[in-house]
Amino acid sequence: MKRFILISVIALAAIFINGQWAMVNAQERTTMATLYPEFKPSVIYLADGRKLNQNLTNVFLKNSTLVYLKGTYTMEANMDNIARVEFDDRQFDVIEKQLAELVDSIDGNAVYRVDYLDLDAYQRQLKNNVNISNISLGEQISTSTIDLNNEEDFKFPLVHKYYMRYGGETFNVHEREIWRRLPKDKDVRRMFKTIITQPDFSWTSDESVSKLLRAIISVNKSE
Repeated sequence: MKRFILISVIALAAIFINGQWAMVNAQERTTMATLYPEFKPSVIYLADGRKLNQNLTNVFLKNSTLVYLKGTYTMEANMDNIARVEFDDRQFDVIEKQLAELVDSIDGNAVYRVDYLDLDAYQRQLKNNVNISNISLGEQISTSTIDLNNEEDFKFPLVHKYYMRYGGETFNVHEREIWRRLPKDKDVRRMFKTIITQPDFSWTSDESVSKLLRAIISVNKSE
């Protein structure tokens, strides 16, 4: 009997670990510590209103900050001094000392996304993989192409965090945070509930969050 219980416990533990492993594998993952494989030019708008053109810059995904090359060294910018960064294909505003990519905007309102590495999930991934041992996560940054590891086992889980600018405020995209900022009008609140309960809605999707913002703005205009 005791042996049966022990085997059952081991089996349940294996199922739990495999389930956790599957959840990690389901996340978007990357081998790079930066957004772009190569450092590239950007326009940096400082908090004091000045504008700088920097040739070799990138977004460091550990904490979604700006990094740049200075000689042979990779430097991390002081985010307190930066208001916005524009690459040729993307715009980032600084929110809570992070580079938040502009996903969508309408009538002065906007949706932003911050991408960063889920290092806690990565450490759990290492512990759960019996084929990996004695691996430590370094913080060294290459001065050219940044590719930490090409092996599938060493890909970092990538997390997306969303912010919304609405009604002159910028806040985390969360049901409670949006709900308390909505007009008291019943139609607006009913529309909000309808959208977020749709099967294809996701709080971690560019399309879903943008659709939600545009619906809120549209209903407010029709009032």
